[in-house]
Amino acid sequence: MRHAKGYRRLNRTHEHRKALWANMAGSLIEHEQIKTTLPKAKELRPIVEKLITLAKRGNLHARRQAASQLKMSEHLTKLFDVIGPRFKDRQGGYVRVIRAGYRYGDMAPMAIIEFVERDLDAKGAGDKSRIEAAEATEDA
Repeated sequence: MRHAKGYRRLNRTHEHRKALWANMAGSLIEHEQIKTTLPKAKELRPIVEKLITLAKRGNLHARRQAASQLKMSEHLTKLFDVIGPRFKDRQGGYVRVIRAGYRYGDMAPMAIIEFVERDLDAKGAGDKSRIEAAEATEDA
């Protein structure tokens, strides 16, 4: 029988998968679009959609539930202050997965996962701000 076999294991342990989803969800919240393999993108979609549903609720209990899944407080802040209100009137379907061909090295199917209503300027913005902060500390 195949009871409770609903998720892909992705050749990782439970702890590794949990860390993988936390990191990928944080990256998606930060950049609002990431490129990954198709099976990872398909497994990430329900995780991020549940986080956005928590952000739409917006109360303290929902914030603590989301904080238990995300690693960085910056991601939690953006999720509840920016992304949650953006999808306030939408009844699900916050994330889309777009096939993006095959990876050159191993022909793995690639996909782009992004928010349906995404901010085009968010991609790479967190990296740029970190670089600028690092340069400012070097100059001082």
